[in-house]
Amino acid sequence: MWYNLLLFMYLFFAIVIVFTVLLHGAKPSKTLAWLLAIFTVPVGGILLYLLLGRNRRKNKLLQLKKKTFLNLPEPNKTHLAFLDGEYKKLMTLVYNNSHFPPTKHNELELLKDGKTTFKAIFKTLEGAQKQIHLQYYIFEEGELANRLLLLFEEKIAQGVKIRMIYDGIGSFSLSKTYLKKIEAIGVEVYPFLPFKFGRFFSSLNYRNHRKIIVVDEQIAFTGGINISDKYLKGDVDLGSWHDMHIKIEGEAAIHLGYIFAMDWYLVSQKRIQSLIIPRVSIPQNKNTLVQIISGGPDDDFSSMEQAYFTIINNAKKYLYITNPYIIPGQAIMQALQTAARSGVDVRLMVSENADNKIVSWSVRSYFEALLKSGIKIYLFRDGFLHSKIIISDDRISTIGTANLDDRSFEQNYEVNAIIYDVPFAKLLHQDFLEDSSKSIMLSYKKYLKRPWSEKLKEGFGKIFSPLL
Repeated sequence: MWYNLLLFMYLFFAIVIVFTVLLHGAKPSKTLAWLLAIFTVPVGGILLYLLLGRNRRKNKLLQLKKKTFLNLPEPNKTHLAFLDGEYKKLMTLVYNNSHFPPTKHNELELLKDGKTTFKAIFKTLEGAQKQIHLQYYIFEEGELANRLLLLFEEKIAQGVKIRMIYDGIGSFSLSKTYLKKIEAIGVEVYPFLPFKFGRFFSSLNYRNHRKIIVVDEQIAFTGGINISDKYLKGDVDLGSWHDMHIKIEGEAAIHLGYIFAMDWYLVSQKRIQSLIIPRVSIPQNKNTLVQIISGGPDDDFSSMEQAYFTIINNAKKYLYITNPYIIPGQAIMQALQTAARSGVDVRLMVSENADNKIVSWSVRSYFEALLKSGIKIYLFRDGFLHSKIIISDDRISTIGTANLDDRSFEQNYEVNAIIYDVPFAKLLHQDFLEDSSKSIMLSYKKYLKRPWSEKLKEGFGKIFSPLL
């Protein structure tokens, strides 16, 4: 009797999930895969779908519209002039998806690797006058975390308001002892979707991958670098960690503050009122054109994927991409191959060393098709390369947190800065060439001769690529 009851319950839940998949499935290929999993893997198929398969765009975590919540202004005449320029389509796309117009009055500083980045960060934090907003996917205890604790205690004594967000899974190792210390000195701190049994299936797969610091609403940092001592001391298995960050002073820093405010409301249900009052004017001698783009699983469209797709399609002479996790979906794959076949010099740089075996196999499973289309692939050998950068035609570049994979496009909260500036693009171009000299350039003919065991691993990795 109990067996029949369990079977009935299983069939009932399976039918409910099938209807859900059919109604809200994001992509036909994924919909078919989940239907097969549900009916061929008893119990496990349903559990996997609940954990990894639900289309979050149909079930929003943050119900408030950005423009309404943040009182974002419509583009002014200066912004509209930018929207009529060379990158009109990309600028308009980013504005329609993220509601952030391009901003002219910015000053940028490129920060390569941990020592340079944290030197700039701590100097800026020490100069804070009113408030510090900080959020990270990975916040690990160690030398950096202890330095921040001491600095925060000093700044709070000076009357500076400090708010902090950490991802509940990415920063899972962060101890209660450290959190109590940081709260005791007056830091207001919240986790983003922490691990809780009651909402395990609804939240585990959706993470806040952003790395943002905003000081006094005027200076901000973003990029790929987390709070972790491995950026200073390296890693026993992977060696030195190489990554890229940027310091932004100007209007774009305010927009990064808006993103923090949205995430702050999501984790605390509190508004940061100062973000909706008029601000002091930005000095006019800062003139780097920057546009901030944010993306998350509860947005109406995959804004990061659409932006990357547009940058790739707009490339005329060259397209250089540095990213540790290049696992392209069909659209990005077609865009990269089309660019290369049409004469664009397309180069990809990934780390030879990997922090995850299955992810590495998945990344390499696309190499053969990419190489065949004429794309040059470089394996960076000097440690672990974690940067997320795209440069094109010495005119446009982007630095941020988003990888070229479904996780960044569909499941993570991400943020990037798109920079429409020739000198900055040339600076990144030169850096790419320097890193290329430390890398191995793959040959299509030689890659075809790789051992069958490697091909088998790649095939296994490719199966899991939509979930990585």
